Amino acid sequence: MQTNIQANIPANIAVAAPQRVITRRAVASWVVYDLANTIFSMGVVSLFFSLWIRDAVGANHADTVYGIISAISMGIIFFLSPLLGAMTDRARRRMPFLVVSTLVCVFFTGLLARSGFYLSAFFFVVANVAYQAGLQFYDAMLPEVSTEKNRGKISGIGVGVGYLGSYIAVGFGLVYGTEDKPFLFLMIALAFLLFSIPCFLFVRERGNPDPRPINFQMVRGSTRETINTLRSSEEYPGLRRFLIGRVFYTDAINTVISIMALYTVNIAVGTGLSEQQGQAQANLILMAAVTFAVGGGFFWGWLADRRGPKRTLDLVLLMWMAIFLAAASVGLLGLPLWTLYVVAAHAGFALGGIWAADRPLMLRLTPPARIGEFYGLYGMVGRFSAITGPVIWAIVTHLAIQVFGLTPQVGQGISVLVLMTLVIISRIILRPVSDEPPVWPQAYLVTDNAHTAKDQR
Repeated sequence: MQTNIQANIPANIAVAAPQRVITRRAVASWVVYDLANTIFSMGVVSLFFSLWIRDAVGANHADTVYGIISAISMGIIFFLSPLLGAMTDRARRRMPFLVVSTLVCVFFTGLLARSGFYLSAFFFVVANVAYQAGLQFYDAMLPEVSTEKNRGKISGIGVGVGYLGSYIAVGFGLVYGTEDKPFLFLMIALAFLLFSIPCFLFVRERGNPDPRPINFQMVRGSTRETINTLRSSEEYPGLRRFLIGRVFYTDAINTVISIMALYTVNIAVGTGLSEQQGQAQANLILMAAVTFAVGGGFFWGWLADRRGPKRTLDLVLLMWMAIFLAAASVGLLGLPLWTLYVVAAHAGFALGGIWAADRPLMLRLTPPARIGEFYGLYGMVGRFSAITGPVIWAIVTHLAIQVFGLTPQVGQGISVLVLMTLVIISRIILRPVSDEPPVWPQAYLVTDNAHTAKDQR
């Protein structure tokens, strides 16, 4: 897998600043990790664990229970994100943090569905916290394998190739069936570990030339820095609006990703299919989404480099508004199951655009000397939305199904409309954010200068 990806990366991607060479092997290895963690996010978060919850508690309660469990895991990582960002800014290297978080996620994923409901829910919380922490470390390493000119392209390649990991996760369900979920979780854990290894071995960090101690004073300091950063957002043009807007659109999109399988099964059962047939349809529909997500990652990454990440993000959000409206119509109007394939294909294509434009825009708004800290903020708002999104979904579906007595698919359709309003709000908030790269004061460039001096020695 790595060899094929490496061969297909254009030679002009491996371009670096003076005195620093970014090899195609390093780029390919970084990209392969995106594939690895997508195996977990698709296989566990979006597909099989929610279906395991449905098997355990029933269709009428699955949305509420899964929403609560997801919110708990994201609440934990929400409070940890600023601390983790500050730790990696002070540490000599970020890679050890990525290795440890990956191994923890792999271990607890392999234990899922092998015990009772509450213990498996606990294992999911730990695995998801470790996965989300690793994602923060991984995103902050993008500058190690890219330059300002090709960052959008490499981010897009990471997104596009990363979604190939979804083929692996969904493929496990198609090949082995969805009945033996403990075995599926074990296969996902092993695949995550296998495809992570190239990144651990071949991505070379420049290292922090000025590492600082990690202690209790750092914890207090990181909290104070986070508060000060939020308060002094006028120093960072567009940052506050971007972070607030990001809360709303990631709230909607991450939530719909995590419940897509449950929604599909309810639609399928409503058309007369059995539970197992519905789960098989969920696999196929997610496969359609993944297919278009791969192409979307490459296309939107290319567009972000040509038009700018902000303009690209604007287009993607407009597309998501239409997707949410169409998805809600399937449940509310009782449209045939095949219409979900069309919706899923468009959602997959648009999903690649979110991350291909989102990460480069965050880097554009971030002072180079404080990438780790600001990715902590970036991660924090994403985690906050991942708390509120499942809670909103759980509340709306509970009211619709349990209080008003609507069918699960109709209740979910109403919830999708609520999520669509969040995307509209985010589009309004983000409108004034500029696509022009900020001109940073010299003090904000200290990290790059220090690295350059170190590389020239």
